[in-house]
Amino acid sequence: MGSIRGIKKRKKADNKDGQDATATPFDWWHHFSLRISGPLAQSKNIVKFESVFKISRKTFNYICSLVEEDMLARSSNFVDLNGNRLSLNDQVAIALRRLSSGESLSTIGDTFRMNQSTVSQITWKFVEAMEERGLHHLSWPSAKTEMEEIKCKFENIRGLSNCCGAVDSTHIMMTLPSVDALNSVWLDREKNCSMVLQAIVDPNFRFRDIVTGWPGSMSDEHVLRSSSFFKLAEEGKRLNGDKKILLSEGTVVREYLIGDTGFPLLPWLLTPYEGKGLSNVQVEFNKRVVATQMVAKKALARLKEMWRIIQGVMWKPDKHKLPRIILVCCILHNIVIDMEDEVLDDMPPCHQHDSRYQDQTCEFADNTAYIMREKLSLYLSGKLPT
Repeated sequence: MGSIRGIKKRKKADNKDGQDATATPFDWWHHFSLRISGPLAQSKNIVKFESVFKISRKTFNYICSLVEEDMLARSSNFVDLNGNRLSLNDQVAIALRRLSSGESLSTIGDTFRMNQSTVSQITWKFVEAMEERGLHHLSWPSAKTEMEEIKCKFENIRGLSNCCGAVDSTHIMMTLPSVDALNSVWLDREKNCSMVLQAIVDPNFRFRDIVTGWPGSMSDEHVLRSSSFFKLAEEGKRLNGDKKILLSEGTVVREYLIGDTGFPLLPWLLTPYEGKGLSNVQVEFNKRVVATQMVAKKALARLKEMWRIIQGVMWKPDKHKLPRIILVCCILHNIVIDMEDEVLDDMPPCHQHDSRYQDQTCEFADNTAYIMREKLSLYLSGKLPT
């Protein structure tokens, strides 16, 4: 179930009304901040752009440049309650505040003095534009040098050579209409209505591949097996680099991902040992896996912290639009990293993104992968017979 839809190319429209999108960022923010009302206007940090939007002005300007063509392609005539037309910067600011704060449409409308419907339309127009223009920020590494850098950084965490990514899943909780006959499909194992987001993350906490849109009742294994990444990996079109680790008796370790116990053990996906009475070698291997997979947990925690529209319980969302909102939040997450935004320095370190959920357990273990994991754990501990 893909989160990306086909979007028609739109022609760039002339900025006929002389919108102040061309004004300097400083001039625009000064005038825009004076129009803010309600509790946000009373905040002592209201003069600080970063406190309102959770990104720097540099990143904001870049995002505006990405979506300008699509946001201004059609004459939208968006206005506030005073009849003032909204510039490109105004519209992007409103959409970013909606996504980053998670506040309701009515709260955002009161804050920026406009109708709820205007907030909703602007946000969705922004989501569509970001899908079209920002998707290149969320992609699998294509250059060998980039992948080698990723593998080197993963190895530096706890010595796992040839690791290319860490995978994890989180739940986006929501409230659905009681009359919806399909509600039970969306009930997860904790009896919450939710949608799953599964992500592969690099050591810089950047999302490299995501799948979302599936009901919370689906297991991590099922979501993985339903993804395009799974098919590509099984066909040898992903994790297919030339570098391999040669172990004893012809066992070869190809490029692989790291996952937790909710994922299947596969030749390209290594998971921890389970059960009691583990050997010292197995315990040490588990420590390596858990430490390495932590980058995925931290990335998902940061995603929900920065883009709070997907952090709490969403009120009766459109289940067809929600995957696209999640995708755009992931793209924005990556843009903040790619822009080396200084707001990241103020982010609290956290790895709790599904605090209400217990770890899943997957019993599937590919036989080849089982042998490979045994030998790799011995190899890493220096106890593999030569």
